Amino acid sequence: MREKMIQAALLLSCCAAVVSCKEAPVVQQMEQEYAVLTVSTTNKQVSNAYSATIRGRQDIEIYPQVSGTISQLNVTEGQEVSKGQTLFIIDQVPYKAALKTAQANVEAAKAGVATAKLTYESKKELMDKNVVSSFDFQTAANNLLTAEAQLAQAEAQEVNAANNLSYTVVKSPSNGVVGTLPYRVGALVGPSIPQPLTTVSDNSEMYVYFSIPENQLLAFTREYGSMKSALAAMPKVQLQLNDGSIYNYVGTIESVSGVIDRSTGSVSLRAVFPNDGRLLHSGASGNVIIPDVRENCIVIPKSITFELQDKIYVYKVVDGKAKASMIQVAKNNDAQTYIVESGLTPGEVLVAEGVGLMREGTPIKAKAGKEE
Repeated sequence: MREKMIQAALLLSCCAAVVSCKEAPVVQQMEQEYAVLTVSTTNKQVSNAYSATIRGRQDIEIYPQVSGTISQLNVTEGQEVSKGQTLFIIDQVPYKAALKTAQANVEAAKAGVATAKLTYESKKELMDKNVVSSFDFQTAANNLLTAEAQLAQAEAQEVNAANNLSYTVVKSPSNGVVGTLPYRVGALVGPSIPQPLTTVSDNSEMYVYFSIPENQLLAFTREYGSMKSALAAMPKVQLQLNDGSIYNYVGTIESVSGVIDRSTGSVSLRAVFPNDGRLLHSGASGNVIIPDVRENCIVIPKSITFELQDKIYVYKVVDGKAKASMIQVAKNNDAQTYIVESGLTPGEVLVAEGVGLMREGTPIKAKAGKEE
């Protein structure tokens, strides 16, 4: 019985070995299929975003030119005003009195001139008849000159008094929107107050200030030959508002600062945007978005790449096997793709799936109809 059991065990072992030997070649013959991608060139547009500050075309701080208490406040915060519209009136009583005094002084000076002129003419006739001395005549002439100077001085004081009276009516210097109003009726104001009566912002067009790196400015200038040509060739830009939305109108880059900020190594640019609906406000912030169009460039999905020690690799299909190859990509890319600057040439075939688990030398068989 024991011998029969041993024979049966040996028979089962032999059968298992035979089965194993028959199945092994089948496993070796199985090849993994992968989707592949053939490298080609295309046109690609990406966007560069830069932090920006929004300002009105004109932000004019309104300060009084004379001192006094505010007697009338003719506008409200946020009100649209036109050039020459009255904003404030400062107490006019002392300035009206000063003007009347100046006007009276002018009349008195005119009378003095008339009297001095009569005396001068009388002395001149007597001088011609040798009745008075030349000293008396010259004294009369000097008195006339003094009277005329006093008249001129009085007239200047009248003009000054009239100007001071006109300054009590504070008017808007331009079309725009009224800012905050820190001073109300009864407040004592003057030219040396710590903050302005208000600010009038011309918001018909908005200036948007942003900065770009110095090397990018140099690249623009070299590409187009001069700064003037670079400005003319720059594309229209978009404005991303603080809530993440894109402003409805596009803007134009108008100017570049002539000074580079040493602390940041950047240069300031100014773009102008229309503001017909008054959606933009002076002092707001956002992002300027500049489109960057690359022609005849190589673009690949990020999903077919992998990183090793901060370097980016792809698997090329070389002689039917996977071969890791490092590539250089542009600094500015979108969320799904890379723009490849070096490491790939059109016509090369890349492994397009399973990259994360692949190893160097893995046999690659392209899936039928699965080339991306």
